[in-house]
Amino acid sequence: MKLVAPLLAAALSFGVSAAAAQTKWDLPAAYAPGNFHTVNLVQFAEDVDKATGGKLKITVHSNASLFKAPEIKRAVQGGQAQIGEILLVNFQNEWQVYGADGIPFLADSYDSAAKLWRVQKPMLDKKLGEQGMMMLYAVAWPPQGIYSKRPLATGADLKGIKWRAYSPSTARIAELLGAQPVTVQAAELGQAMATGVVESYMSSGSTGVDSKTYEHLKFWYDTQAWLPKNAVIVNRRAFEALDKPTQDALLKAGADAEARGWAASRKANSDSLERLKANGMEILPPSPQLKADLQKVGETMLKEWLDKAGPEGRQLVDAFRK
Repeated sequence: MKLVAPLLAAALSFGVSAAAAQTKWDLPAAYAPGNFHTVNLVQFAEDVDKATGGKLKITVHSNASLFKAPEIKRAVQGGQAQIGEILLVNFQNEWQVYGADGIPFLADSYDSAAKLWRVQKPMLDKKLGEQGMMMLYAVAWPPQGIYSKRPLATGADLKGIKWRAYSPSTARIAELLGAQPVTVQAAELGQAMATGVVESYMSSGSTGVDSKTYEHLKFWYDTQAWLPKNAVIVNRRAFEALDKPTQDALLKAGADAEARGWAASRKANSDSLERLKANGMEILPPSPQLKADLQKVGETMLKEWLDKAGPEGRQLVDAFRK
């Protein structure tokens, strides 16, 4: 009996130290489990688990199940979640540089979006650092087009249409085109279209597939307007609480996820447009007039953005256009 007590104590002690050695992080994300961003996040979490020998376990909470899209940044900043995925343009009202990749036709291809990211990243690193966070990686969405319940020959055809706005930029586009902006996040989009709350919106082919937009809207115009980015951000204090090997493993997994994610985005673009087409959606190039009308909107919004962003914005755009 005397031998059992020390053995039991040792076993309990081992159990406590093993539990203490494992760190658990929550990663809230706003998009569906099948979305390429979410699939990439799950792979990232598995890579971290493997590289750290299970010392750091990251649970991905997809489809806004833990926090809604606009709440994720604050949750990471406040420590309710240690890591999270955000859509940068959602936070443009807080700081204009967050919305640089939502300016229509500033960066309108994967190559130009990657160039914009290289220019934007040091500025984002600094801002997030001031807010007690750090940037881990970012991945672009496929190029944005316009979904519509009716054919569009010109910008005027969008007048009065119920237009889904999910960021300051998309709301402003609606205003400039005379559309009626309605704020709807990705997780509620299918329901909003089914009930007629949304008749048109601007997004990628991936969002159209995720939300089964083809069941409600029949046209998608390939305007290549912009490629907004999802960014994975980390609470700085949570990161600093990790030991050095775990930090290194996290950074390496993040770098791998970024490279993998951009490749997945390109593939998701072609795959999703094929799926939309297979489900009866018309995939169309914009008419010259629609393109010209949208370019005009882009020029207005770039000027407005530069006025608000000040010297930081001018510096970013000048460096991007070099």
